[in-house]
Amino acid sequence: MTGHLPRTVRSDARDNRARILDAARAVFGEKGLGAPLREVARHAGVGPATLYRHFPTKQALTAAAFAEQRRACHAAVRDALADADPWHGFRSLVERICELHAHSRGFADAFMTAFPEAMDFAADRERTLRAVAELVRRAQGSGRLRPGFVVDDLILMLMAHRGLKDTPRAARLTASRRFAAYVIEAFQAVPEAGAPTPLPPAPHLRLAHSPGTP
Repeated sequence: MTGHLPRTVRSDARDNRARILDAARAVFGEKGLGAPLREVARHAGVGPATLYRHFPTKQALTAAAFAEQRRACHAAVRDALADADPWHGFRSLVERICELHAHSRGFADAFMTAFPEAMDFAADRERTLRAVAELVRRAQGSGRLRPGFVVDDLILMLMAHRGLKDTPRAARLTASRRFAAYVIEAFQAVPEAGAPTPLPPAPHLRLAHSPGTP
């Protein structure tokens, strides 16, 4: 029996880690990084001590939980740079990044937040922004992207896009696609000839009422 104990312990630890990561993606994805770690632990069915044993900080948990989204972000930038048409690549990047952020509030928060203790995440973000800057240079060289556009405008766009975080999940992706279509049109240097590109469907949204209002 003692010979099987270490293997069982390792298996339990792997299972706990997997449950914690799944819980973090679910909780942060729906409520953002402001959700407390005790809620992640409760969702995972483990105690806070177990969570902290695997992930000593929220930054470490965030970096591990959203590794897949980071890879998807890398792929979006890589595909955009590989596109023979820089403007088409730029448009595709805006659409894919907005979709990634719409699917997960937690990833949107992590991408936009400075985590001094999670240097790999910060360095990863800086590499992504440098690649985007190269894409911007090419798209502007093609004459299709406004000459005054700077990478900070993409950050501004993502900050505005975070406003969708309180949109009901059913409407969030629809709203995100329409938002992306509008900003792409705003970023374009010269309108395309012919009829405007049709917008994606409009989401059905309701304004939140202040307390005490009908």
